[in-house]
Amino acid sequence: MWGVACGESAMDRAVHRGIRHVALRVTNLVRSRAFYEELLGMKVVWEPDADNVYLSSGTDNLALHQIARGELAAYQPPTAQLLDHIGVILQDPGAVDELYKDIEGKIDSLGGAIAKPPKHHRDGSYSFYFSDPDGNVVQALYEPTISQRP
Repeated sequence: MWGVACGESAMDRAVHRGIRHVALRVTNLVRSRAFYEELLGMKVVWEPDADNVYLSSGTDNLALHQIARGELAAYQPPTAQLLDHIGVILQDPGAVDELYKDIEGKIDSLGGAIAKPPKHHRDGSYSFYFSDPDGNVVQALYEPTISQRP
């Protein structure tokens, strides 16, 4: 069932439509919500209670879950992050540069930071990295093989 028939790749089968949902635990839901709304233009699609909010750009879903107050004191970001980064796909290299310019002037006031400036990669992609208020890294990426897909 999960195996791939000879000559057939997983991409030839309609297994799924891609990873379009990420859930993050956050130390301050209000701050994190403002960060993703302001910098990435995400909109709230569901807010079931004061500790959870679901945002979307229209083609994805980002869930933010407040770490329980009783756990906050014990929460310490690790010295090495297990999640390397999450990515947002942009239409072309110019869109990467536009987003960088827009984010660069606002990110400090929203609790984030630029992690790496725009760079061309060996595979023809182009991106920059920034971190959210809890240190989660986001890559803003033009990737030639998927940036034009719906």
